[in-house]
Amino acid sequence: MSDTTAHDEPELVQLLTPDGELVTHPDYPLEVDADQARSLYRDLVLVRRVDTEAVALQRQGELGLWASLLGQEAAQIGSGRALRDGDMAFPSYREHGVAWCRGIAPKELLGMFRGVTNGGWDPAEHGFQLYTIVIGSQALHATGYAMGVQRDGAVGDDGEAVIAYFGDGATSQGDTNEAFNFAAVNNAPVVFFCQNNQWAISEPLDRQSRVPIYRRASGFGFPGVRVDGNDVLATLAVTRAALHNAREGNGPTLIEAFTYRMGAHTTNDDPTRYRASAELEEWKRKDPILRLRTYLEKQGLADEAFFAGVDEEADRIGEQVRAECRALPDPGPLEIFDEVYAEPNVHIDRQRADFADYLASFEDAGAEGGR
Repeated sequence: MSDTTAHDEPELVQLLTPDGELVTHPDYPLEVDADQARSLYRDLVLVRRVDTEAVALQRQGELGLWASLLGQEAAQIGSGRALRDGDMAFPSYREHGVAWCRGIAPKELLGMFRGVTNGGWDPAEHGFQLYTIVIGSQALHATGYAMGVQRDGAVGDDGEAVIAYFGDGATSQGDTNEAFNFAAVNNAPVVFFCQNNQWAISEPLDRQSRVPIYRRASGFGFPGVRVDGNDVLATLAVTRAALHNAREGNGPTLIEAFTYRMGAHTTNDDPTRYRASAELEEWKRKDPILRLRTYLEKQGLADEAFFAGVDEEADRIGEQVRAECRALPDPGPLEIFDEVYAEPNVHIDRQRADFADYLASFEDAGAEGGR
């Protein structure tokens, strides 16, 4: 993997410029035919539509919270499509595009953000672990899993690789740095994929790191690379190479996908309080969907009928997402205790009883007030 010295400008691996021009990179060749390019465009558009609908549903009171991926679609689709069936992904809570690539139905994500489930899919079936809210902890989980893959002998070209997703803010967490160290000294087959969207909630990148994030890898003894996270082709190529490197027994890689969160951190956040509108407008010109569409149009790889068909499919997906979300049940207050442990637990039983008494106290107070 390529790197630069601390005195150089950070190298940015890019295969598709913001103007939709295809370029080459000596370390990351990629052959993508017309069908594959159109398929990636479809992924980007449909995932954005799912995200847009989820934000609207939260605003309408149908979801408790939603973490938008707006602007980060290329980083997620590119890396997600680089995964093989036998690989395992460890997400944070914003990887809706990777979930899409791993066959997770949008309603499964909606159920979690509505409080109906703690994660409604089988991680083993999809190669996609449950969402992680604790910042950075999934990096340790991924490293441990990768060490297990290594000890099982699942290496080589037909072996397995692991990928851990996190944001730039997570690189300040101890768990993430401990994972880097464990992975390095054990030569674990894991790829650390940092979506550097420039803002750790309300803190800019320069409050997180004095050096580009990908350069941190060298301090732990493994390679790092910075990729244009708004370039779905470059992200696909770089992630595919890193996963291959892991499967071949060459240890971990840190990928910094340089992108931008165009929306709020979550629907509880107001980004206008801490970032300038000019910054957002600058990144809108680097929109990953517009970039790929421009390429398809310039190369004559897609016509208006194709784009219209994708938009119609997005409308159907949007309608489906709204209907499925509104059909979900309202979670009962005591259901939060149901799946904490697989077996009965006296501590949980006691907490459930205490909370039930607390809820009942409001009913009692209301009854007394009506007398």
